[in-house]
Amino acid sequence: MRFYSTNSPEKTVSIQDALFTSLPADKGLYMPDHLPDLGPAFFNQIASGTLADIGYQLSKALFGNEISDADLQELTHRAFPFETPVVPLEAEKLAVLELFHGPSLAFKDVGARYMAGLMSYFSKQRDSEVHILVATSGDTGGAVAMGFHNVPGVRVSILYPKGRVSDLQEKQLTTLGGNIQAFEVEGSFDDCQALVKQAFLDSELTDQIALSSANSINIFRLIPQGFYYVSAYGQVASHQKPVVFCTPSGNFGNLSAGVLVQKMGLPVHHFIAATNLNHVVPDYLLSGDYTPKDSVATISNAMDVGAPSNFVRLKHLYGDSFDAVTSQVSGCYFDDEQTRAGMQAIYEAYGYVSCPHTAIGIMGMQQYLALNNADVCGIALATAHPSKFKPLVEKVLSVSVDVPERLAVLASREKRSIQIRPRYLDFKEALLQTI
Repeated sequence: MRFYSTNSPEKTVSIQDALFTSLPADKGLYMPDHLPDLGPAFFNQIASGTLADIGYQLSKALFGNEISDADLQELTHRAFPFETPVVPLEAEKLAVLELFHGPSLAFKDVGARYMAGLMSYFSKQRDSEVHILVATSGDTGGAVAMGFHNVPGVRVSILYPKGRVSDLQEKQLTTLGGNIQAFEVEGSFDDCQALVKQAFLDSELTDQIALSSANSINIFRLIPQGFYYVSAYGQVASHQKPVVFCTPSGNFGNLSAGVLVQKMGLPVHHFIAATNLNHVVPDYLLSGDYTPKDSVATISNAMDVGAPSNFVRLKHLYGDSFDAVTSQVSGCYFDDEQTRAGMQAIYEAYGYVSCPHTAIGIMGMQQYLALNNADVCGIALATAHPSKFKPLVEKVLSVSVDVPERLAVLASREKRSIQIRPRYLDFKEALLQTI
């Protein structure tokens, strides 16, 4: 398989080039040059397997002989020693897909661990150290830090907006040490993302450092996220109802991953993009007008993205056709007051404790079911464990939230970060000093 830039479809690069370069020089995003049409029968056959088995089968279908069967088996099973269970809320009507059973307790473990495995595999064929730059609005940084910690031949620099991540999220970014360095940016997530993109396009810097990205601008962060859509489909296939997914969305990599496997033949009836007050994509889905805006800080901070990078991929997967996109994807958004009320209503109705992002996904699914009166199986993606937002969840629900041990141990560790202003030259200077 080869990969092309959304800005230059006629030029293709290898798996390794797309993996390690991350961002094409023409400022597009890499996409697979061919998506195999595997058909519903293929997915019906593999969907009942473990997440690791599904990951192996889909990786093999995509990559062919680029990686040996034995190495691919080892990579996927090492990346996914956990599952992504579907938990019913209303029998055969409404469920959540729990994506927080990995090490960092967030859905981004799936993409980060798979990507770390790929980089570890291919780095054995390279001479130079790879330096990963990643911007985070919350969960990405923790997943990347844990996924890449102590991976040989890889250094990681994580940029996060000061005061805009939860305490436990910050601990995940700033306490591991070793090959993981955190940069605390006095700005927004969009500022962090802009600094990362500038670095990739700075030839003076890239001549000194082999840069790569672990954000969802890297296609190999996005591809494995499609695996859990397949797993979810398999877990509800016995209902024999059309499946609708509601995806809490920020940078839109998660939703694009679902569309990617749909294009490969996974029978998905519809997707819902649920956002907070950063609702430029839901606005587009209603009007056809896409206007990026400055991000707004909310209690669902991992979705505070005003200029989502993967929007171009989402459109591209539907042939850049507004009609094609809106025939398969609808949007909705909720403010903080609605999110808090939704968290309470979900707990009172189902006894289910949700983080604010998950609550937005469930509310979006409920809204779709109510408006369409559809006989479908609705699945909302539960993107993070509620303990990652312990103070907020406990205040809103008046319940005690237990923190899993693997997260609790971070609370006593010392935070270490480099504080910078959202200016590229400041970041570049600080980055070079860490080498």
